[in-house]
Amino acid sequence: MQVPSIEEVLAQDLDELRRCPAGRAADDAAARAACAGCEAEVCVKIVSVADFPSEFGQFRIVGFVNNKDAKDHIAILKGELGEGEDVLVRVHSACLTGDALGSRRCDCGPQLHAALRAIEKEGRGVVVYHQEEGRGIGLVNKLRAYALQDQGYDTLDANLALGFKADEREYRIPAEMLRKLGVKSVRLMTNNPEKVEHMEAAGLRVSERVAHELPVHHHDAAYLRTKKERFGHLLALDHEGKGK
Repeated sequence: MQVPSIEEVLAQDLDELRRCPAGRAADDAAARAACAGCEAEVCVKIVSVADFPSEFGQFRIVGFVNNKDAKDHIAILKGELGEGEDVLVRVHSACLTGDALGSRRCDCGPQLHAALRAIEKEGRGVVVYHQEEGRGIGLVNKLRAYALQDQGYDTLDANLALGFKADEREYRIPAEMLRKLGVKSVRLMTNNPEKVEHMEAAGLRVSERVAHELPVHHHDAAYLRTKKERFGHLLALDHEGKGK
């Protein structure tokens, strides 16, 4: 992992780096040749690394820019990754309502917290915080989907009714972020077999899928049933109804 110096952090132009994370000047012919085909490729750059003590453990937090979506994706890093093989990883889609506001409509906050506790316990791992709110439709559109869900739509049909695909996320950026951290293969904390497929399609080997199921309660029971029955998530739900 290349850690920017303080001088480099102070000199950064993030708008320019989002245009070209490699930092090549637009008027440099050799640079343009080196970047031929860049429009079709994902280019990611680490722009900051800082200590990150939290209630879940002692981590480092890593900021990235990329040339595709202008979103501020980050990674929370625990320990030294060594050769980068079989690293415990969670690619967590951002959920302001669940992660920060404690929403019980979903299991996102508990999944994030459990992932941070897991990498702390492991002593080595990464949580990628992937800015793909509402399966990629954005925060306000997710709240529009909430309104539809209050009238009986499930999460899949609500996205479709708003004109989106059931799942708008794609995983080339998180895969490239992990490669920038030196990760070569992952033990991926997920219940979603499609996430495993997408990460491998993006060129990152998944050596193991690590189940990441949390207890069900009455507020998120329907949401989790939809994940299992319509999105194909590998959930037991054998503890359904036991939560409050």
